[in-house]
Amino acid sequence: MNNTLNSVMYPTCAAVNLLAFLYKARVLRVDRSPAQWALAGNFFIPFLIFTVSTPAVWVATSEAVGIRNFSGLFTQSCVMLLTACQQLVLLHLTYERNVAWRKATPRLIGIGATIIVMVTLFSVATELHERPTDFALSRAQFYPAYLSVYLIAYAWNQIDVCILCWRYANIAPTPWLRRGLRLVALTLPAGLLYAGCRAADIVAGQFGTTGHAWEPIVPIAVTVNTIGKTAGWTMPDWGRSLSALWARIDLRRAHGELRPLHRVLTAQVPEPVLELEPDADRRTRVYRTVIEIRDAQWALRTWMDPAVAETAVARAADAGLTGDDLAATVEAALLAAALRAKEHGLRPAEHASTPLAAEPQDLAAELSFQRTLARAFATSPIVADTLARTPLSHASSEQTA
Repeated sequence: MNNTLNSVMYPTCAAVNLLAFLYKARVLRVDRSPAQWALAGNFFIPFLIFTVSTPAVWVATSEAVGIRNFSGLFTQSCVMLLTACQQLVLLHLTYERNVAWRKATPRLIGIGATIIVMVTLFSVATELHERPTDFALSRAQFYPAYLSVYLIAYAWNQIDVCILCWRYANIAPTPWLRRGLRLVALTLPAGLLYAGCRAADIVAGQFGTTGHAWEPIVPIAVTVNTIGKTAGWTMPDWGRSLSALWARIDLRRAHGELRPLHRVLTAQVPEPVLELEPDADRRTRVYRTVIEIRDAQWALRTWMDPAVAETAVARAADAGLTGDDLAATVEAALLAAALRAKEHGLRPAEHASTPLAAEPQDLAAELSFQRTLARAFATSPIVADTLARTPLSHASSEQTA
């Protein structure tokens, strides 16, 4: 079962990282900074790790080199190099170049020393003909020591990467970079679960047993850790596309929400309507709709009774509405009452000084507010209740010419 999992999950991880590497390698043509080189290595090295870790390739690689379990030494050394790449990326993102290298130096020395120790212990174990399966057996002297060194270094550096990610996420300049770094940090439990399973293998050997019971957890933990990290490191790139897609979808939704209100208002006040070219894009149409709704509100101001606004404010406050929700409800009530008065040709004795209960500061805020206004106009029970409390009989009986 474990080989089956490995045969599926590891090639998947290799393919994902290869695609990420090919995508990111394009950047190196214009930006060859240490951070970009390290980021490219951050995708290429996992591609090597998971390609070699695929069961068929694992065996073939060791046989081709002629060293028993060479694939294990190769992939675990690559994991150490991968951690170095991640630390270089994060340090260069956080600090100036000189400071980043100064902080990276002890980390790189530590990783280099770890690899040297691992190679030494692996070589001694190989010379003594210890088998790869002796990792968890008490009679094996050097493979458990080798694995212990690797696991301690792996866990230590994973925690360090997590801390660096979380620190930089607090000051990262873009939302998707912050999200990506936090996702990388959140893969730490999966990495520690993998290390814990491998450490348990060593302990199990001291009691004359093996770790076969929890071995299926290992490829799952490794896959979650790797896919999560790859997604996190690439998130600043594909996240922007996701935001752009969502913006297009949301713009379409906004247009759909505003059109009913726009139709009702411009049916009574057609003057603000501007004919657009048939090929006008949706953004132009949406913002033209926003402007025409506002123009129609001002055109209807002379039909708005201040008593309606007072009643709407009181009813909305009683319902617990505040901020834009309250303001949008008041404007919706004013519009509904003005349309009713205009339909019957009855102007109030004194009209409202302004049709607005809120003043958004930019077009984005205006669009958001008008969506709230459109919903209130269509569905708010407070609007209907306000109209019921201020019937036409309360308006002036002066007929319009």
